[in-house]
Amino acid sequence: MADGFKSPIGWQAPTGPLSVIDDHSRYVIRLQQTGSTRGELVQEQLQIGFGENGLPEGMLMDHGIPWWSATTARGATELSVWLMKQGIRLHWSGIRHPQTQGKVERFHGELERALQRRGWQGKPLQQWLDEFRWEHNQVRPHEALQMRTPASVWRPSERPYNPQPARWEYPAGAHVRRLDGDGKLNFQGRIWNIGQALRRQWVQLVGMRDRVLVYYCRTLVRELDLSIQRSTAVERWMET
Repeated sequence: MADGFKSPIGWQAPTGPLSVIDDHSRYVIRLQQTGSTRGELVQEQLQIGFGENGLPEGMLMDHGIPWWSATTARGATELSVWLMKQGIRLHWSGIRHPQTQGKVERFHGELERALQRRGWQGKPLQQWLDEFRWEHNQVRPHEALQMRTPASVWRPSERPYNPQPARWEYPAGAHVRRLDGDGKLNFQGRIWNIGQALRRQWVQLVGMRDRVLVYYCRTLVRELDLSIQRSTAVERWMET
């Protein structure tokens, strides 16, 4: 599943609509004008989508609000932590590399061309978006789908959404530690900065030669380089 906000240009709002797209079928799960990138508004739309369609295995998003915070050491936000608690593996596109989210970018281009070609037609914005989403999913064939429609290929997830998920269970025998109130880890005689959004959460440590990989639920969130005593983001993971 891929997520993103359309550019606000031409949308008569501070931000363009939020799109949530199934990566395999191109099926648009949500297309909503939230009017803001605030995390609670996005979470509300994702809750609706998850409740109707089940949980995805993973999600791909860009390095923008509300998925990512440039003001924290790791970039995790309250919204991304909420997603990880659902057992969703998170991936971020490469920095300044929109091609990573090619399906979302192509859909936004399609949306932009439709707006330029048709205009609003005197309709409320959300009604126009709802009709465009229906047309995209149910009517328009896609070459990448062998000229089938997204609705004919898409299947809902079998993983049900639970608004109150139980604490994540790491594998038996895993090395699990709890972060402090600032999202820091006391490990091997020093303090490592993991991320404030993960404060007081349990993480799994996986040793890899002179490195330690830090996982929160199913997502790799940090790499500790013991040779140079440095805590870093995992670039190869960020660009998956």
